[in-house]
Amino acid sequence: MAVLKLEHVGVMVANLEASIRFYEEVSGLKHKGTLLHTNGVIRLGFLGFEQLNETEVELIEGYNGNLPQEGKVHHLAFTVDDIDLEFARIQGLNVEQLDTEITALPNGSRYFFFNGLDGERIEFFQSTR
Repeated sequence: MAVLKLEHVGVMVANLEASIRFYEEVSGLKHKGTLLHTNGVIRLGFLGFEQLNETEVELIEGYNGNLPQEGKVHHLAFTVDDIDLEFARIQGLNVEQLDTEITALPNGSRYFFFNGLDGERIEFFQSTR
């Protein structure tokens, strides 16, 4: 198994730009980049403290604005060193709601999701950044 670190925590937001400003002003996080997801709807903003290999906050706009207050954290993401190998390994573990394929983002980063034992969403992520 080659899980390397906690990659990021995904938080759903109503307005990406406003939330980026909020996190920069309140916590000192720095905006590291924004991506339009390959579905053409969801926008992703990544924030961190400008350190290499740090855990980031991923802001997600356009996913689902109807969750209760306690449901805004969308997922935990872990960095992996070989996404294809990890996808094959997780397929053999009988986890719930495993994605049917690995998704590639426009920047070349790749990921897949599955559920933990209590329904929490977990993402394995191989970054090109």
